[in-house]
Amino acid sequence: MATRILRNEKFTRKTPLQQRSRSTVAALVEAGARVLVQHGWSRFTTNQVAEIAGVSIGSLYQYFPDKLALAEAIRQRHLDEVLKVLTPASMHGDGVPNDTWIAPWVDGIIATHSKNQTLHRILLDEVPLSTRSATDTFEMEYQRRYQALVRASARARQRSCHGMAGHVLASAVEGIVHTAARRGELELPPLRVELNNLVRAYLQTL
Repeated sequence: MATRILRNEKFTRKTPLQQRSRSTVAALVEAGARVLVQHGWSRFTTNQVAEIAGVSIGSLYQYFPDKLALAEAIRQRHLDEVLKVLTPASMHGDGVPNDTWIAPWVDGIIATHSKNQTLHRILLDEVPLSTRSATDTFEMEYQRRYQALVRASARARQRSCHGMAGHVLASAVEGIVHTAARRGELELPPLRVELNNLVRAYLQTL
């Protein structure tokens, strides 16, 4: 399991404001992901990333102070993709049956984590975690969206435990998906079926 390192600085040294700068950062993050998959965290170097991205090492250090900051940017890209999948339940509309949104929601979660299972495993198990405000911000929004999904159940709207129910559902889904990613099992059809059944059954108890 990845260790946690206490750091307070931002992911990047320089905020990319112009399109050219944003394109450079995007290229560095994509190159970093490729190097991480190919070599793992122990042999991951900023020199390799700069070479693949086609930029100078000096340009890389303008945006990322070290390889951990770059890895955190790669992780943040994944977290942003996760939030896009977790659409707030309010967008489903009140009274929409759970079966209407559970299947595409589960499909989205699996698809997001299936894009590069090797990269996901390395981010989970090899790259040290940093305590950062951005991560805390993600966690709050992540939990908020699960609570909103819980409220999509007509029965759940009558209860006052949305917070805990959302936390339990998030932990269950996250544990299953991450374990399957480590084992390379995310694309197995039975996993999709069982995850659908788990979410549906839990919401029916609320």
